[in-house]
Amino acid sequence: MNWDRIEGNWKQFAGQVKAQWGKLTDDDLTEIDGRREQLEGKLQERYGYSKDQVAKHVDDYISKI
Repeated sequence: MNWDRIEGNWKQFAGQVKAQWGKLTDDDLTEIDGRREQLEGKLQERYGYSKDQVAKHVDDYISKI
């Protein structure tokens, strides 16, 4: 799966993203609006991940869906 597809169908994927990263709020998901950079920033903020960790977590997630 590529990020363009997720971005284009964000409303459908938002629930899956929230299930994966439960600390994200509905407001976070609305703000992210399918943008990978925004998702990575929110994950850093909520979970304290480094930039490299975030990229790996998101890449791993994308490869599984």
